[in-house]
Amino acid sequence: MKIIGIIPARYQSSRFEGKPLADILGKPMIWWVYQQAIKVKYLDEVYVATDDVRIEKACKDNNINVIMTSSEHKTGTDRIGEVARKIKADLYVNIQGDEPMIEPETISKAIIPFLENKNLQVSNLMTKIKDPVDVVNFTVPKVITNKDNIGIYLTRSTTPYPKGSIDYSYYKQVCVYGFTPEALEFYCNNPRGKIEQIEDIEILRFIEAGYKVQYIEVDSDTVAVDTKKDLEKVRFLMKEKYNRGINE
Repeated sequence: MKIIGIIPARYQSSRFEGKPLADILGKPMIWWVYQQAIKVKYLDEVYVATDDVRIEKACKDNNINVIMTSSEHKTGTDRIGEVARKIKADLYVNIQGDEPMIEPETISKAIIPFLENKNLQVSNLMTKIKDPVDVVNFTVPKVITNKDNIGIYLTRSTTPYPKGSIDYSYYKQVCVYGFTPEALEFYCNNPRGKIEQIEDIEILRFIEAGYKVQYIEVDSDTVAVDTKKDLEKVRFLMKEKYNRGINE
């Protein structure tokens, strides 16, 4: 089975322009993500997929495999779909370029279910929310699954509401996805679903269409950088790790 990791990266962002090139301890954020991804033993190749020459240059300057893609893509998954048309593989892993603290073991968790279930088409990760602020933070998609951890819904709201019981742990999405070529083809050739348009969470396109999205719980301390405030938090946490001599 040929498995490719792809890190979609765009320069334009309404909340944080130039985010992939944000400096973290002297290196662009995209470098940190790439370094973690290439440690994953299941990945045969890893690429950054971008539409911006500034990101392309930063990748080449830092010995990162990079592929230029169209600037018309609406989501990172659309961008990965273009890469899939250029490079054939049995499985494509979407690794978000704004999670520089993502652990290689965490990325692997999105791949392993495909090795165990040949019928699986889409996987996504989730982790228990430890910071209560994240429960109400609209930039943090919350995941709701059934007893088999098949995705039922994702939302930016605080859901479900604990009326019948307060014995519930909230989970947030960890933005690592696994896609078969067939799932990617569906995504790239179908418009956004009704709920996807409202929530602006791309994995909902699969759920709305009846795909069984397998969620895998991970114990991950990764922090998604959606805002400059998030970046400061990540810089602090990574500096703490660096000062403790942790080499990841």
